[in-house]
Amino acid sequence: RNYRAKPHSATASLNTFVSLLAMGANMPEVVLNDGRKMPQVGLGTWKSKPGEVKNAVKTAIEYGYRHIDCAAVYKNEAEVGEALSELFAEGAVTRAELWVTSKLWNDFHASEDVPKACEQTLNDLKLDYLDLYLIHWPVTGNTGPALSPSIEETWKAMEALCTSGKCKSIGVSNFSMKKLAAMKSYAKIFPAVNQVELHPLLRQDALLQAAAELGCHLTAYSPLGSPDSSSMIGHDGAKLMELPLIQQIGQAVGKSAAQVLIRWAVQRGTSVVPKSVTPSRIETNLDVLEWSLSDEQMAALSYIEPQVRMLHGKFWCKADGPYKTVQDLWDEAE
Repeated sequence: RNYRAKPHSATASLNTFVSLLAMGANMPEVVLNDGRKMPQVGLGTWKSKPGEVKNAVKTAIEYGYRHIDCAAVYKNEAEVGEALSELFAEGAVTRAELWVTSKLWNDFHASEDVPKACEQTLNDLKLDYLDLYLIHWPVTGNTGPALSPSIEETWKAMEALCTSGKCKSIGVSNFSMKKLAAMKSYAKIFPAVNQVELHPLLRQDALLQAAAELGCHLTAYSPLGSPDSSSMIGHDGAKLMELPLIQQIGQAVGKSAAQVLIRWAVQRGTSVVPKSVTPSRIETNLDVLEWSLSDEQMAALSYIEPQVRMLHGKFWCKADGPYKTVQDLWDEAE
């Protein structure tokens, strides 16, 4: 691979940097149900502000990341596109070496709107195709007892994008076991990925098992508990990295709490997309590939109770819509 990378920080030693490049070159990949291979660790871009995300993407690629997770609703895809164009022009990475994911927003679920939304994302990212395109939420904002447009209508339009080559793989995000399993009855191309909130405070063990049985890979978003969205959404995700157990394991392995959480996701077999715009954290978030947690440490992290959903989805629930409660949204018993 043609790396023309330079350390972003004067404090980053050459040895550390060379090690990170080696990790990027040896990035583990997950094989999806369509046979395509996705880099297991990616850079998340949710809440990355304009003026910050371009540098974050360039830093990540230079450090060895080959997977960038985007979405139209993040309102920063044009800036991500600028970064990608510059990286391609510089020869830092080729398009074929890079995995780019984006997501269809809730108000573009109608069959005629899906290709328009995808085209806008491609224009913003300055790309000819997406590696993966996801339905962001099983939500459209409609009133009435049933979701409209239906997931089936939206999915058929997603399949058409896949057939046309605009999207190499397609999938969903924030789908429950029930919603995912229901797609078996009509999907000609079953979702390759379901991107959901996953961390030791929301393991979603049953969903992980069910998705595997259905042939759908899980990607972990908000693997650190999304502490920077706690005030915006109203949750207590900041406590995840502060848990004594996670601090103790970090001390035992000589790594940060964030690295422990990302490594837990990797070792569990999921892919994971931690977000950062800070060069030092982008660097250390990738330093999770050449060491491992013990069986005892993995077990301890897999038995934390109670389980808590940070991205609870309350904002999609309304009395006159298809989801009156969060239990309706996630298909959970009250």
